[in-house]
Amino acid sequence: MEHYMNALRSYADFSGRNRRKAFWMFMLINLIFSLLTSVIDGITNTMFVSTIYSLALLIPQLSAGARRLHDTNRSGWWQLLWLVPVIGWIILIIFLAQDSQEGENDHGANPKEVELHTA
Repeated sequence: MEHYMNALRSYADFSGRNRRKAFWMFMLINLIFSLLTSVIDGITNTMFVSTIYSLALLIPQLSAGARRLHDTNRSGWWQLLWLVPVIGWIILIIFLAQDSQEGENDHGANPKEVELHTA
C-alpha cells in the first residue's frame, strides 16, 4: 500500500525515476481497486464508480509509467505504445519490466543505489 500512496502523492511529477517494484505494486493495487469498483458497479447496475475511479487515477498512472520508463533511460512518451494494439502493449510491458539502468542517467540517480547509500 506504501507504493500506491507514494504514487498518489507524486501524481503530477513526471520527472525522476521509479523502481520496478514500486511501479508494479502500484499497478497491482490499482487493479484490485478497479476490480472492486467494477463489482460495485455490477451490484448497483451503473458505471459511475469505476468511471470516476479510472478518471481519478489516469494522471497518477501516466506519471508512474513515465518515471518507470525513465528508470530504464527511456522517455515517458513511449507510453503512447498503449495506443498500438497487441504489438505496442507487448513492447511496453517488456520496457516496464526491465531492470533499472545502472548509475545515473538523464532522469536522475538510480533509486536502487540511493536506497543502498541511505540504509
